[in-house]
Parts: sequence; C-alpha cells; structure tokens
Amino acid sequence: MAAELVGGALLSAFLQVAFDRLASPQIVDFFRGRKLDEKLLSNLKTMLHSINALADDAELKQFTDPHVKAWLFDVKEAIFDAEDLLGEIDYELTRCQVEAQSQPQTFTSKVSNFFNSTSFNKKIESEMKEVLRRLEYLANQKDALGLKKGTYSDDNDRSGSRMSQKLPSSSLVVESVIYGRDADKDIIINWLTSETDNPNHPCILSIVGMGGLGKTTLAQHVFSDPKIEDAKFDIKAWVCVSDHFHVLTVTRTILEAITNQKDDSENLQMVHKKLKEKLLGKRFLLVLDDVWNERPAEWEAVRTPLSYGAPGSRILVTTRSEKVASSMRSEVHLLKQLGEDECRKVFENHALKDGDIELNDEFMKVGRRIVEKCKGLPLALKTIGCLLSTNSSISDWKNILESEIWELPKEHSEIIPALFLSYHHLPSHLKRCFAYCALFPKDYEFVKEELIFLWMAQNFLLSTQHIRHPKQIGEEYFNDLLSRCFFNKSSVVGRFVMHDLLNDLAKYVYADFCFRYKSEKDANAFWRIEESSRIG
Repeated sequence: MAAELVGGALLSAFLQVAFDRLASPQIVDFFRGRKLDEKLLSNLKTMLHSINALADDAELKQFTDPHVKAWLFDVKEAIFDAEDLLGEIDYELTRCQVEAQSQPQTFTSKVSNFFNSTSFNKKIESEMKEVLRRLEYLANQKDALGLKKGTYSDDNDRSGSRMSQKLPSSSLVVESVIYGRDADKDIIINWLTSETDNPNHPCILSIVGMGGLGKTTLAQHVFSDPKIEDAKFDIKAWVCVSDHFHVLTVTRTILEAITNQKDDSENLQMVHKKLKEKLLGKRFLLVLDDVWNERPAEWEAVRTPLSYGAPGSRILVTTRSEKVASSMRSEVHLLKQLGEDECRKVFENHALKDGDIELNDEFMKVGRRIVEKCKGLPLALKTIGCLLSTNSSISDWKNILESEIWELPKEHSEIIPALFLSYHHLPSHLKRCFAYCALFPKDYEFVKEELIFLWMAQNFLLSTQHIRHPKQIGEEYFNDLLSRCFFNKSSVVGRFVMHDLLNDLAKYVYADFCFRYKSEKDANAFWRIEESSRIG
C-alpha cells in the first residue's frame, strides 16, 4: 500500500501547533515573569514563519528530490524540539500553580524553588538558542535546494477557505445517486436473483476494479435495491473484510452480521458450528466488501460453513484484484472507469453543490481539463469537486489544474493524485486533524465526539483568543472535513467512516510518527506511541 515514509507531508500542519503555543499568553507571561529574553520568542516565531513560507514548495519537491525530503525531516525534528520546549514551559507553569495551592511557602521551600527555577530558566534559554541555531541553518539552505517562498499567510490559512457546515462502508447507501452504473447494477442484480446454481456452492460474483472506481457504492445500491428485497433471501448480511484476512476473525464477523450479536468465541470449530446452524437450509445473500486475501486455503476455511446454505444462496465480493476472485473460484464483473458524460455529472454534482459558482465558458473549459485528469474515477471526481466547491474563482481552478501533484511519479504511491491535491489544499489545522485519523483501522466507524476529544487531547483545537471552547472548534473542523468529502456518514446513526483510499492517504502523510495496532480479537483496537517515543 502506501507505506513509504514522508518526512514533511505534515510540516505546514504541525507548524501551526507551534504558532498557537507561541501566541499563548501563558508562554509570554512566563518569559516576562522569569525575566527571560523575550527576543527568543519573537525570533522563534520569525524563524518558523520563514520555514513555513518554504513548506508548500518543499512538500511538492520532496517526491522527486531526496535532499529536500531529508531537509524536511530535519526541519520536522527541530520543530518537534521547539514544541517540546514550549510543552516543558506549560508543565512548569502547571507545577508551580499546583505547589502554590497545595502547601504554604516556608523560607526553605522558597529558597529551593528559587534555585530550581533559576536552573530551569537557564536550561530553557540554552535549548531555545540551540533550536533557533538549527532552524536558521535549515532556512539558509533554501537557495541550495532551490526552494521558493509561497504566499503563506497565517491568518488566511487559519481561517482556511469558506467553512462549510453542510454534511456530505456499510450496507446502507451513502451516495443517493450513482452515475454511469445502471448497466452494471442490472447485470449484478440479475445474477444474484437468478435461479441457476453451480457446483461451487454458494455461487460467488466478484466486482473487480481499481481503488476509487465505486465498487462499494455499487454494491450498496445493489444490496438495497427493491429487486433484492423481492428475491426473498432468508438472510442478508454485509461484512467489510479489508486487508487483514484472518480465518477466525472473518468467520466470526460473518456470524455476528447474520445474528446481529457479538460473539467472543476463540475456537474456530465452535464458530463454524454456530454459523452452519444459522445458515442450514436458508437462502442467503452475503456481501464481502474489500477483500484482499489471495490464498485459496484460507478462503476454503471460511467457505466451509457457508456451503450449508440453501440453493440460490449468493456471495457478492468487492476487490481490487482478479487474483482474489480466482482464489475464491468466483465469477468476475470488471468495473470500468466512468464515461465522459458521467464524469462531468459527478464532478458538477460536488463542485457546484453550494450554487456559488456560475459555470461560464472559461470555468467549463478548465473544469473539463480537471475532469480528464481524474481518469474516470468517481472518488477522484467527488473529492476534487468538493475541493473546487470551496474555491470559487477561476484563478483557484487554474491553480488546481496546473498543480505539479497531478504529475507525481506513480512509483511513489498508489494513492490517487486528486486525493493528494485535496489534502494539499486543506488549511493546516484541517491537515493535522485529518492526518491524525491514520490511527483508525480501515473501515473503523467513529463517533464525531470521540474524534473531537482525541483532537482536543493533542491540542489541535486551541483558540488563541480563548473566545470559543475547543469542542466548538472541533465541531467546525469536523463538519468542514465532512463537507470536503474526507469523511462519510456511516449507516449507523451518529457514526462516520473514511474511504479506504483516504485512510491510505492519512497513513501516508502520518507514517513517520504514527503506529497503529489491530488485534485479531478486536478489529477496532488502536494504539498511539506518544511523542516521547516517536518513530523517526
């Protein structure tokens, strides 16, 4: 997948964290109260702005220039060290406040605190000077690396584009309309409802196509179609398999989907027995979404209890690989890219959703060229359309059309350029909030409030004016990512999910300081390595 480390893909996003902390009144008051050199703070802010002016150019050039990539890594480490210093100051302030409230100040304790404070002050000044020296050295390398300053503005970036409050894998349909898939849908429904059977019971059909073609969306529309209801399957179940295929886990998940009950069995034979009993003599429809496993023996172990279903039982699979279909002895339905008219409809449905853009001839000309670059992929058209809906000037559209990201070498990643481009044009505060979602396993259904609290714990939702509560800021950020198509609503009310390619993108940009864990027992378990043990 997209496992290559990207040392600077989040540079502009995490610079904003440092800016927020530097603007904190507590930090300024600390320097004044301890009579430290306030110029160190202003110099640090100036130096970070100098680095940030180079961020956009560096983040693009890192893909083709290893020296720029190494430079970004060094910059990131220096910024982390600066953040650590500011974090130490926060901790020292909190410690002093707690001690002052918890015990009376004796002469001895005052003397002790004085010497401790003096030592701490010297340490902070010394380490901040070292960070400044490193940042200045890195900033001075811009000419040798050919880095150009962008048009970064802290205030503009913080507000971002228009903050939309509109809301934009499971069995329930998320996209109410799909374009250009009527023929595909009819073929699949006819196959699922036909009375014919074959020796490879139950019959299996795999929808095969590259990522972003809309395989899951098509399967959702098929699953929810009235003709499938009329086919009178005794059991209908939807299971998202994803790229971690473990026989016990997959079999147990199928059982849970059928019974709608949690099962904690760790014995495969017991799970097989339960699943066999539930399916025995029943005509079922099972959708296995996003299958990656190409090992026939493992599939056979999963298929065994499924073979006890009644004649007419069907399994519908979505996968990117024809090898997967072959290993399952499945029939294949190849999903192709959308045609020109369908591409235009998908694009316009998202780019013009707010009605703020009037498509004159110039807009239409640029729009057609952008649509061509999406290469018939619905996800690319949808995501880039959402991006352009927040950029209403023709110059914005031309900048996106002419972006170098479209031409990134394919060997760097399997991620669609349109997704990179949409991420690249996020305001920095949204970049870091989205990238943090790399901690979620694929197809993890998360609650808005859960994610907002995680962002709060990382200090992503700071307000320098302290006018709004962080939770309010988090609501705004979440809704904006939703309106930009980085999140989708799940079938479960109040839950959300990311497309697997957007999950890949989050992992890609967060790869060098994020670690995810997924246990066999709990597919939704995830862990984070704290900053003190960052992977570098």
